[in-house]
Amino acid sequence: MMKRVIFPLLIILFIGCSTQSKKKDVATEAPKKFTMVSVPITISDPTLRAEYLVKHYWDKFDFADTAYIHLPKITEQALADYINVMNYAPVEVVNSSIKKMLIKAEQDSLVYAHFIDLYEKYLHDPNSPLRNEVFYIPVLEQIITTTQLSDIHKIRYRKLLEMANKNKVGEPAIDFKFTNTQGRNLSLYGVKAEYTILFFYNPGCAACKEISTALVNSPLISTLVKQNKLKIIALYPDEDLTEWKAYQKNIPTQWINAYDPTRSIEQHELYDLKAIPTLYLLDKNKHVLLKDVTFPVLQARMEQLVP
Repeated sequence: MMKRVIFPLLIILFIGCSTQSKKKDVATEAPKKFTMVSVPITISDPTLRAEYLVKHYWDKFDFADTAYIHLPKITEQALADYINVMNYAPVEVVNSSIKKMLIKAEQDSLVYAHFIDLYEKYLHDPNSPLRNEVFYIPVLEQIITTTQLSDIHKIRYRKLLEMANKNKVGEPAIDFKFTNTQGRNLSLYGVKAEYTILFFYNPGCAACKEISTALVNSPLISTLVKQNKLKIIALYPDEDLTEWKAYQKNIPTQWINAYDPTRSIEQHELYDLKAIPTLYLLDKNKHVLLKDVTFPVLQARMEQLVP
């Protein structure tokens, strides 16, 4: 499990700025610290403060100093705070800031490698509470253009970028065919409902069972399913049909319990299934509302959509 990260920058957005680290010892050389930029007092709007902070966040950081690689309480915390404040700034400002920051980090290959590892840890790892594919895309876009890595090393990042650009929020979900428990061949776009939840699962998966239980126990989701306003497609993407059939009693009969007969989802990588279970939320036109999210995020969004 990832350590919980604190976010002192939230205070900065509303009441001002301060440094994040304190001197521990008196020494001939000043101890390392992350120096926060000061947001001009003339900027009072929280969104504009966040925008300024994102733009100038790394202005006082020495990317040539490799000592920061070994100081996670400074460097890693600074990055975590940076990611947190991104949520309050326009996405185009965030994208530009991330790329400019990584270009600065190219001053030293070790520092650059350290930061791209941290970005992956916080923005891409399924266990990260800060995971955010929208923010990770500009990281990947910068990585594939850098001269710090060889083309061979960029292969993986190109693949990650390719998957991140599939089924993006706001875009149409990729259609696919599946077979249900009655042996009927159906398609994603053939399922008609105001909302559709794609629930990719594996039989016997403990986390899948937890999400299944949470979906069943949600009064809002259960009501929408009964009213046929919401369809839940519980889809098994693997090939062991004996295992899938044996597990059918664990999937609610009101759901569409199905498998991929051609395994096209996995073989053609139609959906990014870096971890199972995976949840998607689609609207009535099958545009992606949420991609690869936790159940609490899904529940919160459903409450916004159907108060």
